[in-house]
Amino acid sequence: MRVDIWSDVICPWCYVGKARFEKALDSFAHRDEVEVVYHSFELDPSSPRGQRESNLEMLSKKFGKSQAEALAMDGQVGSLARAEGLGFDSGRPVGNTFDIHRVLHLGLDRGVQQALLGAVNEAYFARARDVFDRDVLTEVAVETGLDAGEVGKVFDGDAYADEVRQDERQAQQIGINGVPFFVFDMALGASGAQPTALFTSALDQAWDRQA
Repeated sequence: MRVDIWSDVICPWCYVGKARFEKALDSFAHRDEVEVVYHSFELDPSSPRGQRESNLEMLSKKFGKSQAEALAMDGQVGSLARAEGLGFDSGRPVGNTFDIHRVLHLGLDRGVQQALLGAVNEAYFARARDVFDRDVLTEVAVETGLDAGEVGKVFDGDAYADEVRQDERQAQQIGINGVPFFVFDMALGASGAQPTALFTSALDQAWDRQA
């Protein structure tokens, strides 16, 4: 059975949803027979590549809130993240995620996509590291088993750009307009950072449907 997940690395709800899904998957009786593939989704594809702003500045502008109100908003999802045992730092930067998605596709090809995404999430949300920076992302990628030279080739060229765009086209075709979005065996869909119990139920239903 296969589970396809659309997400963006700057999406805190994707961070929480991933943790909840993984808890359900860890307790699933057929865990070893489930393939999980993460797909690219850019929350803000218009964000200029190479530029940064603080997360709180972004939230303040997007929702017309003060910095204090933005911090309170972010703190709400932060509380949910911490309840899942995750680190969460509201002082993280925000930037264009296209190149990160390309490196995640390299990770998929090399069999380390899930470990890489987990490491990027940890670096970004828990430690507020600038994962949009080439050197930082390369360091994180190497720690999960990727070759620094291969990561450099991705940055220096357009490798995996088509794969990122294909993921995004597929999201449009399915009707995904927000993330995280989970598709179980291309039959059952779940949107958002649902409770672990819902993911458990979806895994069971998808497995029974397949059987």
